[in-house]
Amino acid sequence: MNRKTLVLPAVAGLLTPVLAACGGSDGGSKSGDAIVVGTTDRFTATSDAPAPLDPAYAYDVGTWNILRQTVQTLMAQPKGEGDPVPDAAESCSFTDSGSERYACKLRDGLTFAGGDPVTAQDVKYSIERALRIKATSGVSSLLNTIDTIETQGDREVVFHLKTADATFPYKLSTPVAAIVNPKDYQKGKLRDGFEVDGSGPYTFHADTSGNAITTATFTKNPAYKGAVKVNNDKVELRSFADADAMSAAIDKGDIDVMSRTMSPAQIQKLDAGSDDNVDLVDMPGLEIRYLAFNTDAPSVKSKAVRQAMAQIIDRAALVSKVYGTQAEPLYSLVPASVTGHSNSFFNKYGNPSVVKGKDLLTKAGITTPVKLTLHYTTDHYGSATKKEFEVLQQQLNNSGLFDVSIQGHTWETFRPAEQKGQYDVYGMGWFPDFPDADNFLAPFLDKDNFLGSPYSNSAIQRTLIPASRREANRLNAAKSLTQIQDTVAEDVPVLPLWQGKQYVAARDDITGVAYALNSSSTLQLWELGRGVSG
Repeated sequence: MNRKTLVLPAVAGLLTPVLAACGGSDGGSKSGDAIVVGTTDRFTATSDAPAPLDPAYAYDVGTWNILRQTVQTLMAQPKGEGDPVPDAAESCSFTDSGSERYACKLRDGLTFAGGDPVTAQDVKYSIERALRIKATSGVSSLLNTIDTIETQGDREVVFHLKTADATFPYKLSTPVAAIVNPKDYQKGKLRDGFEVDGSGPYTFHADTSGNAITTATFTKNPAYKGAVKVNNDKVELRSFADADAMSAAIDKGDIDVMSRTMSPAQIQKLDAGSDDNVDLVDMPGLEIRYLAFNTDAPSVKSKAVRQAMAQIIDRAALVSKVYGTQAEPLYSLVPASVTGHSNSFFNKYGNPSVVKGKDLLTKAGITTPVKLTLHYTTDHYGSATKKEFEVLQQQLNNSGLFDVSIQGHTWETFRPAEQKGQYDVYGMGWFPDFPDADNFLAPFLDKDNFLGSPYSNSAIQRTLIPASRREANRLNAAKSLTQIQDTVAEDVPVLPLWQGKQYVAARDDITGVAYALNSSSTLQLWELGRGVSG
């Protein structure tokens, strides 16, 4: 963190009413105006994704940044680390010893922003709707342990699960479990466009240009009843074409906060304290990056090809050249800081070795060089992605065992093509839905997985994932989780590369910045407030 003093949220609540008229640093929106947050996320509606903000479809950190402010879930992730806490619910708990029956009671007097009461029947409708639609994004897989849902009166809802699932409270904190009004969301059809309605901390309005959102405006919802305290009346989320444009906006005072994604160079500059009016906050992050494979594609169908890539790629050199201290090498899908992590890829492959890579290909009878195209998205994970893939290309080609080209695509083109299996090898990032090892494994390896991957391992799906979910004490799930990670290192349906920190930059009259992102890298705009410049 830039070593300037920041006013933390608890203090901000005391200072803001008195000091609001004191102004702040030069530029920036004046006190009382909306707090303006910049992002390079693009929110577009296309023929492949006409309903990007429907909770039954949305499944990326950008769209969840909108939904978490606007819709409400029974449970919510806490301000810091820890177990989820009731939000729309007054209370929730397992009511059996086997983690197969989960009961929630709604808060009394809960209403949607439009005034309609929120009932247990609305909860049942909303979650069954997501499961029925089963959107191509794969988000409904988060709810796939639900068997039936029953309601008892207007305030009680009971989930009967197919199998034990100790992670279920976390899943009820994700936007796919959002409570929506049946008047606004049809039972079997996604809600096209950019309208969002719910009972969350804010109401939502989108300004658009063509098929994209330019500014998302969040206005404090006076009817909200839930777990969070809203420290502001209005926040605007503005979408920028790239990190340079976003940085120029905060320099001029056009925006107050800069979120994902800043470039490594911008982070280094701010970390050095180059701007007296802007503070950089860094927090531990659970973001990971990885290569994914269409394991049915002829070029990578042989496990030996994927194993050879795992053997040759030098993660430490990749991180050093592209991200510096902002990331670290990753040798599993599960980040090193998450309970259940195992260094499975390092344990199997050790240090990078061209000799060992060649031996793998030779034994499998693979003719070299193996010709591949690595695909990446140009506008979703930050400007450094291109350089990252140039380094990967160089490492593989320098081995003499591969002939690699790279191609970049906008996210609105990239994601549908990946889901349709049009890329043999492609780069993806993952921001967890909740901070548990299960959420770094099941979304990629279970049935109806997020990637639409053809890879299927019956032991993982039928035995190991269910076994890990039976353990309420997550330390006790380590054996099953390690077996899953070891299997991934052997079969390489995905190839983990690195895990990164998360950053937010803000002008120095903005408070609450230290809590503006949760452990899943999702914005918590309600934490932001105005204080006094430091």
